[in-house]
Amino acid sequence: MSRAGDDAARGDVEKQRAVSTEPQPPVTLTPALPDRRNAELLLLFFAATIVAVAMLIVEAGHEQGLRWDLVGYGLAFLVLFVFAHLVIRRSARYADPLLLPVVALLNGLGLVMIHRIDLGVGVDGAEARPGASAQMLWTLVGVAVFAVVLVALKDHRQLAGSGYICGLTGLVLLVIPALLPASLSERQGAKIWIRLPGFSIQPAEFSKILLLIFFAAVLVSKRRLFTSAGKHVLGMNLPRPRDLAPLLAAWVISVGVMAFEKDLGTSLLLYASFLVVVYLATRRFSWMVIGMLLFAAGSVAAYFLFSHVRVRVQTWLDPFADPEGTGYQMVQSLFSFATGGIFGTGLGNGQPGYVPAASTDFIIAAFGEELGLVGLAGVLILYTIVIVRGMRTAIAVRDSFGKLLAAGLAATLGIQLFIVVGGVTKLIPLTGLTTPWLSYGGSSLLANYVLLAILLRVSHAARRPLSPHPPPQRPAPIGDTGTAVIERV
Repeated sequence: MSRAGDDAARGDVEKQRAVSTEPQPPVTLTPALPDRRNAELLLLFFAATIVAVAMLIVEAGHEQGLRWDLVGYGLAFLVLFVFAHLVIRRSARYADPLLLPVVALLNGLGLVMIHRIDLGVGVDGAEARPGASAQMLWTLVGVAVFAVVLVALKDHRQLAGSGYICGLTGLVLLVIPALLPASLSERQGAKIWIRLPGFSIQPAEFSKILLLIFFAAVLVSKRRLFTSAGKHVLGMNLPRPRDLAPLLAAWVISVGVMAFEKDLGTSLLLYASFLVVVYLATRRFSWMVIGMLLFAAGSVAAYFLFSHVRVRVQTWLDPFADPEGTGYQMVQSLFSFATGGIFGTGLGNGQPGYVPAASTDFIIAAFGEELGLVGLAGVLILYTIVIVRGMRTAIAVRDSFGKLLAAGLAATLGIQLFIVVGGVTKLIPLTGLTTPWLSYGGSSLLANYVLLAILLRVSHAARRPLSPHPPPQRPAPIGDTGTAVIERV
């Protein structure tokens, strides 16, 4: 009995060894991606340090002492963005860790330059206006709105169901200034404002986001319509005439904004963003060709029909023809870039106040004068990081609506930056758009923080693991050689 028992035990051990030495199938699990929130917090401290040092350099350049209110501004800036970090950590922990620190640095550098222009009031030609204090207040409101949007928007796909509502709201906001009298809507020749006692808002800043959500939702739901076969001409598949309705509608809206609100920048931004989203959705170059031809035709017609368009184009072609009149702003901007040269005059040592609207439309010229080509290139690289990370989010996210939305938001930032920088450097006609997060202005700051919140929400969905726990093991079917395979669920 004992010998039989020993043989049985020895056989069991040999079987276990044989099973343990058999090759096991590969296990497929969703990798647990790091959320990188600690890296985000560290980068926020780094951004706050850069902003604080830049503020001290400006104060030293103007022989100002270290005042307690500057310390308060620095601490408030740091606490504000740490709060935004905590909101992301709780509500969107897998969101891209670079977006918030880069935006915080851009916002902080804008505050520094606006404060520098405030110090030049009455000295280097700067006009007195609400400056760094008001911008800091708008930053506080912008971060609060950012937190509300990020917490309330649990899933970016919720916006797809409200696409038509967003589109209608965006159109209403875009049309309201054109219907108001000039005393309530016009400033510096453009009817783009809603001016109330003690408060004013530029609704087109919010319209660009709402209309972009509408474009993405419609293109996702009707993508078969937009990719349907048409005629093949000159190597391109042209869409059918009845499929051109959305493109024609966007063209009419953009030309209408150009004509009635005298706002070239918003018109170009809306239409270019729409064309980018259409191309991404259809991957048909013919849409881009038709869209550009329509916009070129509308621009030529507007040049001959509307005097304000002719003035902008003529000033762009030769600003020195009237250097004391219509070309004054452009001439002063070019002088600022020439004075800055490669390395700039140094923070606090230039004269950016001589450029009209230096803290709003022409803040890029102020940076070009005091930081030079090298410093301005650094600022543009920060924007490039945001745009590239937005495009990377569009590639990584799994649903079609999220892809179009993230790509559209990133493309809108890139287009707006090109329009602004191209305008102040005389590459294209002046448009009057502000630089996101950098320029003075409450409407622009609020709208771009909403844009950032939506982009972070899409980024969270793109980087979030498919399954936070290991999936259950399925039993092997009868007659199989061996073991079950763990699959992704």
